[in-house]
This record gives sequence, structure tokens and C-alpha cells, in this order.
Amino acid sequence: MKKTQFTENQIIAMLKQHEQGVKASDIARTNGISDKTFYRWKSKYGGMTANELKRVKELEIENAKLKKMYADLALMNEALKDVIEKKL
Repeated sequence: MKKTQFTENQIIAMLKQHEQGVKASDIARTNGISDKTFYRWKSKYGGMTANELKRVKELEIENAKLKKMYADLALMNEALKDVIEKKL
């Protein structure tokens, strides 16, 4: 997946311009993006502040770690069940 050339703070600034009444097509044209990209960003980041976005990113990282831990524990649990069944 291609990484965007804009930071989240820049995207939020563009969305705030739109909230202040600037047309989406004008914002897209001045920043060299498509209207579709702007509206995708609006659906993803709409109404967020920079602090909220930072917190969401932290939670996503923590969630990924927890999912990995759960997967490892589930595999270990299955392996232990197999060992117990073979001993009986």
C-alpha cells in the first residue's frame, strides 16, 4: 500500500479548512490530491483533533500487540491440549 506524502496533521488541517467553508474540490486541487482521496480522509479523520489521532494510533498499536499475544497463547493452549490427549 502506498504511503501518503501528507502527515496526519496536514490532513487534519485540510479538513478544518473544509469545515470553515472552503470547497473540497479547491482544497484537493491546491494540494494535488483527488476529490476521492479528500473524502476518504474525511471519512477516516473527520472531526478528529491531532491529540485524538495520536491516541487512536497508540491504541491501534496496543491492539495489534494484544492480538499477537492472544494468537501465541491460543497456539500454546492447543499444543498443550494435544500433549495431554496423547498422554491419556
